[in-house]
Amino acid sequence: VQLQASGGGLVQAGGSLRLSCVGPGRGYSMGWFRQAPGKDREFVAAIRWNGGTITYADSLKGRFTISRDITKNMVYLQMNSLKPEDTAVYYCAAASRIILSQLRIPSSWEYWGQGTLVTVSS
Repeated sequence: VQLQASGGGLVQAGGSLRLSCVGPGRGYSMGWFRQAPGKDREFVAAIRWNGGTITYADSLKGRFTISRDITKNMVYLQMNSLKPEDTAVYYCAAASRIILSQLRIPSSWEYWGQGTLVTVSS
C-alpha cells in the first residue's frame, strides 16, 4: 500500500489550503497527522472508509475538514483560518483495522505517506 500526499505550501495566516492523499481505497480508514519541528507527531483527523465516522483533534474542530472520495481513492484535508502554529509536515495514514480509541495513536496506523510541508507565515 502506497500513500501519496500533496497540496502543501506556503500560506499567510488566515489563509486556506487543501491537502490531498491518494490512498488504498475501500476498506481502509484514513487519517491525517502532523509533525512540527522538535515535536511529536500529532493527530489531526480521521475518517472511516465509508465516510460514516469522522474524528478530529479537539483543538482543530471548526477549522479543518476531512473528506474522502472512495471512487477516486482520495482523502482530503481542507484547512481554513490557518495559523503559524499549524506549520508542520502533514502526513496521511491508512489502516485496515483500527478502533476509535486508537485513532489518535500514530503506531496504530499501518501505512504512511511521505508527508507534505505546510508553512503558515504571520
